[in-house]
Amino acid sequence: MSGYDDARTAARALATEAVHAGRDDLARQGLHAPPIDLSTTYPSYDSRAEAARIDAFAATGAEPDGPPIYGRLGNPTVARFETALAKLEGTDAAVAFASGMAALSAVLLVRASMGLRHVVAVRPLYGCSDHLLTAGLLGSEVTWTDPAGIADALRPDTGLVMVETPANPTLAEVDLRAVAHACGSVPLLVDNTFATPVLQRPAEHGARLVLHSATKYLGGHGDVMAGVVACDEELAGRLRQVRFATGGVLHPLAGYLLLRGLATLPVRVRAASESAAELARRLSADPRVARVHYPGIGGAMVAFEVKGDPHEFIAGVRLVTPAVSLGSVDTLIQHPASISHRIVDADDRRGAGVSDRLLRMSVGLEDVDDLWADLDQALGAVSVRAAGRSADEGAAGRPEPAGAH
Repeated sequence: MSGYDDARTAARALATEAVHAGRDDLARQGLHAPPIDLSTTYPSYDSRAEAARIDAFAATGAEPDGPPIYGRLGNPTVARFETALAKLEGTDAAVAFASGMAALSAVLLVRASMGLRHVVAVRPLYGCSDHLLTAGLLGSEVTWTDPAGIADALRPDTGLVMVETPANPTLAEVDLRAVAHACGSVPLLVDNTFATPVLQRPAEHGARLVLHSATKYLGGHGDVMAGVVACDEELAGRLRQVRFATGGVLHPLAGYLLLRGLATLPVRVRAASESAAELARRLSADPRVARVHYPGIGGAMVAFEVKGDPHEFIAGVRLVTPAVSLGSVDTLIQHPASISHRIVDADDRRGAGVSDRLLRMSVGLEDVDDLWADLDQALGAVSVRAAGRSADEGAAGRPEPAGAH
C-alpha cells in the first residue's frame, strides 16, 4: 500500500478530516485546490456500456463506475463534498440536494415509495419542515408527539421518525440514544443543522439518516444554498434515484463552496460557540431579558425573550443583521413567530415553545464585546420606549387636575 493510501485510510481527527476529506486524491493529480466540473453531460463512445451503467443505477441507485454520465446522475465536484460530509458524520455515504427542503422531500418520497407514508415527529422542527409534514404535500401523514411518546406512536406503516436537536428555534434537546431505541426498526432522521458534526454525530447514537440544511454552517458564509443527507449506502442509493427522477440536484459551484466551507467548519463552530455562550451568560443576567435558551451541547445559536417589544428590538440592532437563515460568519437575528415559523399554526407554534416574544440569534465571528454593545443598546432603546408607553398609559388613566383644560 502506498504512503498516499496509508494517509487516506488511517483514522484521523475531525479537524483533519474537515480539511482533507474529499481532497485526498488531489496531490497525486498534481492539484492543490479541488477543480470545479461544470459539465452537464459527458461524452461516451460505447453506448452499450453506457446502457449497462444506466441500468445498474436504475436497479440500485449506486454511483456509476467510471466517468460521469449526466449531471442529474452525479457530478464529480458535488461527489467530493458528499464524500467529505459522510466522513465527518461517520456514515457510509451522503447525498446532496439543491436545498435542505429538497433533501427532506427526497427522504419522504423514498419512504412513501415503499408504502410507508406515516411519520412520527417531535416539535419543534424548522417551520418549513413542520409545514411539509403537516400539510401532507407529499402524501405523508404525521403524528406529533414528545420523545417519551415515540414508541406508542409507531404504526405498521410508519416509515420515519424525525427529530431536530438542538431544535429550531427553541434549542430544546433530546436524548438521541433513547429516541433511537424507541424507534425500533423504524429509521430515525435527525436534523443536525444547528449542532453540525463538530458538536454531535447522530449516527453514533443510532440515527440512520442525518439531515443538514447545508446552506447554514456547512457553507458558513451565506452564499450557497444546499441540503444533504448522510446515511447508509442502501438509503443513499434510493435517495440518488429520487434526486435523478425529481431533478433536485446541487449545482457544482455550490458543491465547491460547501467543500471549501467544511475545511473551516470546526474552527468556525468552536469560535462562534464561545461567543454565543458568553452572550447567553450576559443576556441571562440582564433584567431587560425575560428568558434565555442555550443548549447544553453548546453551539452558536442563542434564543431569548425580551421584556419589551421583540419587533422593536429587531429594528434596533445595528451591527447584528436582522435576517432569516443562520450559520454565517456574521451574526443574524430574527423573530421566528413572524418569519421562520410563521407558516406553522399559531397554537402548534406556541405549544412547541415558540412564543411570540422569542428571538433567535445565530452568533457569528465578530468580537463578542462589539456584539454585546449592539445588543445592549437595542435592549436599552426597547426599555426606554416601553417605559414611555407605561407612563403615557398611566397618565391617560389618571383624573385630570381641577381647572385643567
